[in-house]
Amino acid sequence: MSIDLYAGIAVSDYPTALAWYTRLFGSPPSFVAGETEAVWELAEHRSVFIEQRPEHAGHSLHTIFVDDLDAFVGHAAERGVEPVRRETYPNGVRKADFKDPDGNELSFGGAPLS
Repeated sequence: MSIDLYAGIAVSDYPTALAWYTRLFGSPPSFVAGETEAVWELAEHRSVFIEQRPEHAGHSLHTIFVDDLDAFVGHAAERGVEPVRRETYPNGVRKADFKDPDGNELSFGGAPLS
């Protein structure tokens, strides 16, 4: 069975969110689906999109596991986006939490350091 994932994030101000997510991901959207919707394809068949839906903004919670968490966080910081919290679980898995201007939480996880 083939699976495609589109994880949606409701935002209240599309231009502000578009700029923030472009800095976070380090690239413009993979495609713009409409006047107030943009999509970033993070890997084949795995995408995150923002859509202006003010009545729902601020309630999203997603975690994306990346190969090199430290590199991702470092590159995001170079673009002006810093995590609001970092933690390491007892098993060594690490996580960096980012919050967009609406308060949506997008976390990035990484494998334990060897």
